[in-house]
Amino acid sequence: MPKGSFRGGVHPPENKERTATLRTVVARRPSQVAIALHQGSNCPLTPTVAKGDYVRMGQKVADTDEKWGVPAHSPVSGKVVSIGLVRTASGVEDQAIFIEPDGEDALDESCVPVDNVFSRSPEEIIRIIRDAGIVGMGGAEFPTHIKLSLPPGANVDTLLLNGAECEPCLTADHRLMVERPRDIIRGAQIMMRAIGVSRTLIGIEDNKPDAIRAMGDAASSAAGVEVVAVKTRYPQGSEKHLIKSVLGREVPPGGLPFTVGVVVSNVGTCAAVSNRFDRGLPLIERIVTVTGSAVAKPANLVAKIGTSASDLIEECGGFVGQPGKIVFGGPMMGMAVSSVDVPIGKGTSGILVMSREESEDLKEMPCIKCGQCVDACPMRLEPVFLHQWSNAGLWDEAEAYHAMDCIECGVCTYVCPSRRNLVQAIKRAKFEISARRRAAKERGSK
Repeated sequence: MPKGSFRGGVHPPENKERTATLRTVVARRPSQVAIALHQGSNCPLTPTVAKGDYVRMGQKVADTDEKWGVPAHSPVSGKVVSIGLVRTASGVEDQAIFIEPDGEDALDESCVPVDNVFSRSPEEIIRIIRDAGIVGMGGAEFPTHIKLSLPPGANVDTLLLNGAECEPCLTADHRLMVERPRDIIRGAQIMMRAIGVSRTLIGIEDNKPDAIRAMGDAASSAAGVEVVAVKTRYPQGSEKHLIKSVLGREVPPGGLPFTVGVVVSNVGTCAAVSNRFDRGLPLIERIVTVTGSAVAKPANLVAKIGTSASDLIEECGGFVGQPGKIVFGGPMMGMAVSSVDVPIGKGTSGILVMSREESEDLKEMPCIKCGQCVDACPMRLEPVFLHQWSNAGLWDEAEAYHAMDCIECGVCTYVCPSRRNLVQAIKRAKFEISARRRAAKERGSK
C-alpha cells in the first residue's frame, strides 16, 4: 500500500473541472429562508421565536437542552412569517422556521468577536462553538462541540483537518482552501486549544495543487501545523481512511478517531470556528457547489443556510433541458431530492443537477459472484453477503458480518457489474440493527 493511500476504494471520474477554478460568489439574498428544526443531530429544536417576530441576522431562533443538540440562527434580518413543515434533503418533512428578509441584514447584538481567545479555558471555547451552532460541514453534520469534548482518559495528540474533498463534482472545500486558508488555520489553532494538542496535520488530495500551495503558505507561519498531500482516491475523505493515509494509524472496528489519538475536522468547520471567534458570526452560511450537466452556469456560491435549491439553481442560469435528478451532495454519497424547494442545511456542500441520460435507472441483474465489491470495499467488508442478509431480513447475520462498520461510501454499488443496489441494502440493515439495539436498551432500562 503506497504512503498516503489505503486498501480498496476507487478513482471515479472527478468531474470537478466545471467549478474547480471558479472563485466563490456571494449568492443573492433569497426571498425566504426555511430553518429546519433538526440541526446537526437527531435532537429536535424548540423555536425561541414566534410567527410575526422580527429577527436579526445571527439571532438564535431555536435551541434544545439535549447534550447532542446545537442551536439554529437566522441568516437574515426580517420577519418570521410562519412555523410549519418543509421537505428536507433526507426526504422527510420537518418543522421549520420561515423567515422573510427585510434586505437590511441588521446584525444581532450577540454577534461580537471573542477577545483573548487563547487565555480562555477549553470548556469555554467548546461552549462558544456549541452556541454558534457549528457542526461538521463535510456532510455528516456531527456536532463539533461533541467531537471536541473528549472522554476522560482519551490520549489525543493530533488534530487532523480533512481537506480531501474526494466526492466527485464538488469543489466547495477546494475553493475555501484556496481563498481563505488563513481562516482555516486560525480555526484549527482555536480547536487545538480546545482539545489540548500542539500538532495539526492537513490532508489534501494531490489533485488540488493550488489548495496544497495556499494552505502550505498559510501554515508556514503557524507553529505545529503541516500540510500533507495524499493520493487522490475515493473515499479518501472518510475520516478513518484519512487517518490511515496521513498517520498510518488504523481505527479498530467500532472505534472512533480519538481511540488512536486523533480528532478529525473538516476544513469548512475550522473556517466556521474562525468566523465565530474573529467576526462574531454563528454558522449561518456556507459554500455550496452548484454543478452538473443540466445546470446552465455552474458556480461556487456562498449561500445562506435555509436557501432553497431553486433559488441557487436559478442564480446559476437555471436548467439546461429537462433535468433527470437533483442531488444534495455528490454522485457517490449524495441524496436525490424530490423537489427544488428543499432548503440547504449546514452540511450541504453541493447541489448536483443531472441530465435524464445520466440519471436513468439501470436494471438490477443477478449477482455473478465476481467479488469486485469485496476487493473494492475500503472497510474490508463483504457487501455481497450483507446484501443477501438484508434482502432476506436476517439482521443478526448482517450484524455478525459487521454491517454497522459500513461507511455508506457507495464504492460497492459503483463497481458492481450487475448494478446491484448493494449500499442501499446495507443502509437498510444498519437502520434495522440500530432500531433493534434501541429497543433492547429500552427494555433493559425498564
